[in-house]
Amino acid sequence: MWKLALVSVLLVFGIAKYLGNKVEPEVPTLPRDQYWGPGKPTKIDESIRPFKIDIPKNVIDDLKNRLERTRSLRKPLEGVGWTYGINSDYFQTIIEHWRTKYDWTKRQALLNKYPQFKTNIQGLDIHFYHVKPTVPKDASVRVLPLLMVHGWPGSVVEFQKVIPQLTTPRPDRDFVFELIVPSLPGYGFSDGAVRPGMGSAHVAVIMMNLMDRLGFEKFYTQGGDWGSSVVTQMGIFYPNRVFGTHLNFCIVRIGSSMLWTIIGAFIPSLVVSDEHWSKMYPLSHHYSRLLEETGYMHLQSSKPDTVGVALTDSPAGLAAYILEKFSTWTNAEYRFSQDGKLLEKFTLDELLDNVMVYWVTSSITTSMRLYAESFNLEHRKLGTDGLPLHSPSACALFPHELTYSPESLLRPKYPNLIQANHLPRGGHFAAFEEPQLLADDVWSFVDKVEASRKTEKISKSTEL
Repeated sequence: MWKLALVSVLLVFGIAKYLGNKVEPEVPTLPRDQYWGPGKPTKIDESIRPFKIDIPKNVIDDLKNRLERTRSLRKPLEGVGWTYGINSDYFQTIIEHWRTKYDWTKRQALLNKYPQFKTNIQGLDIHFYHVKPTVPKDASVRVLPLLMVHGWPGSVVEFQKVIPQLTTPRPDRDFVFELIVPSLPGYGFSDGAVRPGMGSAHVAVIMMNLMDRLGFEKFYTQGGDWGSSVVTQMGIFYPNRVFGTHLNFCIVRIGSSMLWTIIGAFIPSLVVSDEHWSKMYPLSHHYSRLLEETGYMHLQSSKPDTVGVALTDSPAGLAAYILEKFSTWTNAEYRFSQDGKLLEKFTLDELLDNVMVYWVTSSITTSMRLYAESFNLEHRKLGTDGLPLHSPSACALFPHELTYSPESLLRPKYPNLIQANHLPRGGHFAAFEEPQLLADDVWSFVDKVEASRKTEKISKSTEL
């Protein structure tokens, strides 16, 4: 009886909260010209400059010397796999590969395969790939711009395998993509802010300014991790500029989502289908799992510069800190194995390419500051978490993602959700792990949006 009473109370509060959310907060207006660079604001050089990664030999020599001097590591506890973090026994294999087999010259050439550029946005040099498709002259194929944004601890390296999947025309589609793939401010080859205050909402402004600089009036967006937050906020701030938003990391912090999650623990059918029940419940299991995986978030949200000292000084420390995520965030079960099953989805060279982007640019500290700037009180006052995204959206739900939200909880945040596919494989790093699956989902989503746009055009011309 008490359970029924509790559920009734929760339902009343949940419905009231949900109805309350129907009155949307006002969308904040962020300045488009806020200066984040060094010194006083100056006239911005708006040129778009070709860029190639070209790391001096002395930087690579220094790296090899540091790797050779890596201290002996303490043995892991018996039988713990990666449940205490990266396994030091297997990590020795990674360090040895990095020191003796990893060829930066070849890997750098691979990362320079696609055209890269830099341009100054709000005082910061922003790095990006700009990859145009090859379309036969006699083909009737439309080219659609697509902005793809990475997260932490990733980089533009994550998109290397999905780029050709999206820029190669498909015989069953009358469109193809022109990709803009930036490094987030403070990540890799993009400058970081020199003063406090740049959270994910401000990064969304920078990304919109980048698209303006490149001459794109309207475009599609795609993102995971921080990229998901950034492109979602772009759609909220500039709804008339974004055709559609595709996400592979859908987080809902809007009004009643937590209440409905609790209600679902008692009456699951109100929230989630039987097929996907285990992705949310029991709550004790999933919340304990989140606690296990999010210690880094609290550290980076509060004191990123402290841990940044250690990671900037030690390549072994940097690799351990980053690579652990590419095991446990790819599949939670991997943490019970001796090698973290890193090679199930990646090669060591691919993983080290991503680590190298952080190492050669000394950008791990500036990358982690995004947590501190996005989770502080000033940024939370913007209220963007509680704002819905009204433009067409899609959520690619990969089975081993860190969190799961069913369509019932996604809709208050994404009221124009036109696609929510459960993918058969993959975890947090979708573009890196399963480029084909992610690309297929993007093609499917954009096809639906484009079909809808055609219908609207026909309807308007008929009215005229």
